[in-house]
Amino acid sequence: MDQKPPRQRLVIFLLIIVPTLLFLAWSQASFNLRFLSPSNAQQAFVLIALSILIFFAFVIFALILVRTLLKLYVERRQQQLGSRFKTRMVAAFLGLSLLPVCFLFAFAYGLLNRSIDKWFGAPFEVMRKDASEIVHQLELEEERHALRDAGQLASNAELVEDIAREDAARLNPLLARQATDLGLEAALAFDSRGDLLARAGNPVPADSDIRRLIPAIRSATTPPEGLAARWASAQSEWILAARPVQGPGGARLGTVVNVRRLPPAISGIVQEAQHEIDKYDALNRERKIVRLNYLAALGLLTLLILFAATWFALFLSKQVTVPIQALAEGTHEVSRGNLRFEVKAPASGELRVLIRSFNEMTRQLQESRRALERAAKELQRANRELEERGNTMEAILENIPTGVISFDREGQITRVNSTVERMFPRAEAKSARNLTDLFSAEDARDITHLFRRAARQGVITRQMEIDLGGRKAAVALTISSIRARHGAVGSVLVLEDLSELLQAQKAAAWQEVAQRLAHEIKNPLTPIQLSTQRLQRLIERQGPSPLDGRLARTVEESASLISREVTTLKTLVDEFAQFARFPASRPVPFSLNAIIEKALRVFDGRLSGIEVHQQLAADLPLIQVDPEQMKRALVNLIDNAAEALEQALPREIWIRTALDAEREVVEVVVADSGPGIPPDAKEKLFLPYFSTKHRGTGLGLAIVSRIIAEHHGSIRAETNRPAGTRFIIELPVAVQGEMMNPEL
Repeated sequence: MDQKPPRQRLVIFLLIIVPTLLFLAWSQASFNLRFLSPSNAQQAFVLIALSILIFFAFVIFALILVRTLLKLYVERRQQQLGSRFKTRMVAAFLGLSLLPVCFLFAFAYGLLNRSIDKWFGAPFEVMRKDASEIVHQLELEEERHALRDAGQLASNAELVEDIAREDAARLNPLLARQATDLGLEAALAFDSRGDLLARAGNPVPADSDIRRLIPAIRSATTPPEGLAARWASAQSEWILAARPVQGPGGARLGTVVNVRRLPPAISGIVQEAQHEIDKYDALNRERKIVRLNYLAALGLLTLLILFAATWFALFLSKQVTVPIQALAEGTHEVSRGNLRFEVKAPASGELRVLIRSFNEMTRQLQESRRALERAAKELQRANRELEERGNTMEAILENIPTGVISFDREGQITRVNSTVERMFPRAEAKSARNLTDLFSAEDARDITHLFRRAARQGVITRQMEIDLGGRKAAVALTISSIRARHGAVGSVLVLEDLSELLQAQKAAAWQEVAQRLAHEIKNPLTPIQLSTQRLQRLIERQGPSPLDGRLARTVEESASLISREVTTLKTLVDEFAQFARFPASRPVPFSLNAIIEKALRVFDGRLSGIEVHQQLAADLPLIQVDPEQMKRALVNLIDNAAEALEQALPREIWIRTALDAEREVVEVVVADSGPGIPPDAKEKLFLPYFSTKHRGTGLGLAIVSRIIAEHHGSIRAETNRPAGTRFIIELPVAVQGEMMNPEL
């Protein structure tokens, strides 16, 4: 058998203990049972604790009931399974319980009001007033008796004479005799100042108590008829009476006070009657509180009944909704594919049969699923092979140096690889949908014509010069039409940038030409230079020439001119030879910023009027570089920038370094504010023997390009904004293995 949950056990415990406590409190309040009446502080504390416990029980039951109803409301709003059934059950039980409970509450409350009204009705009020009047008359009679005794004392001639003389020795025995004769507890004599002269009899009450009860003694304002007061202790009750003592002529001599004890029978009756009257008055004043206490007890009983009805309704509804929720959860799990799920909710009767049938169904479905999984594994293996092939093709497309653009049958671009994104601006390449989004109108028209031919022939290849990202480039285009059984489904355009290849071919050809020119020109230069020098030495040794002076000067000037021009031509031939026999680089891990600073020191004092701006990144890593060759390349670029600024205003040079961590390259920018380079000359800048200067050899930028190429980098020229030209060098970052093995 299933064990009851802790919450259910707590509810059952409260349903048993709270009515018991409520019955005990109601019995004590209604019947005044002696065994529940507190006779000491400990029992009173127990009853107070019991009352507090009942109050907390009321609050707890109210909170639980409200929480249960709110929870049911939230479940109904969230349309949880079984919430409507629970709501109907609770509404039905509350409806069946509410009518009799409200009737019982109204009846009990009306009966309570009538009972309270009868308790404090007219007969009881008359009896209370009569009893109070009787007690009052008894007290007045005792006070009058005491005043008569005080009058006898005040009229005693011997006592008056002793008080006038303030003779305490005679007053004491005299007061004692008078107190005995009159049956007084005590007798006291005070002078006119209110000071005690003599006292006889019981020392209780004390003199201070007498002065406090009869303050007229000290102020000498006691009226002739006297004053009376009552004084009570824990054991007895006394009547105090004071009368003034007057001498001949009406002069006030002092005051006498007698103390009379009330008879025990009368004192007991008076105290008990007064106590009951006080209790009745207190109850009368607390009538509303009594009514509220009974109303609270009735409210707690009503709330307890409603709570029991609600809890019982929820208990019965859970016997149905819990198995249904478990079945719904099982259905949800099965719909998600979890066929191992088994419903284990407690149920009985038809619901238990339903749960067993559901579990049997899931077991059968699980067996069918295993058979399907075995068949699906073979299909997955085949699909995995196809996927691996597709991933391999995807990796190849993303890593090959040629650009690949795929089109659908309508000619719309469906995909471009990363090489195309590097050829064109990345934003344009990613968002391109037509040829015109990537190519110029003229290039798009030519490529469209090639697409038509490829549709007829299948594959076509052409070499064209097209605009790639703002620069003209020689490109090999291959267009292939993709066909399936039902016809063409698209096409593929392959772009291969041949600019660097053609440039390398031109550089190699010029290198061969330079080598041959240097060899062919240098051979005749040597004898020409030697002959010229010999002619000059001969003229110098002969002294004054017998020849005509004009002829001698002409010969000497011609020989000097031939020697200078041969030297210039030999320098040019040496540069050709150096370009042809360029030394191999020796790369080592080095700081690019340090190389730039060395290159700038070469121009110390030589860049007058030119402002050089340096923006060197501090986080640059080391690169594999030949410091001397890279310094030579940077010196060449800075020198070209300085020459371009001869006729420019302002005259500024910017040198900037930066790290592109994503591409793992270090970028160097050398920019100037000069006149710039014509667009048609940008593609020829790095070719040998091409120069935009009048006296340039055309080898400076060619050597720079070769140095950068040997360092596995790239260099390009762009238009600077707002004016001038900027050269951008990109060099790969040195990895750890290359730093340890510079020869790799």
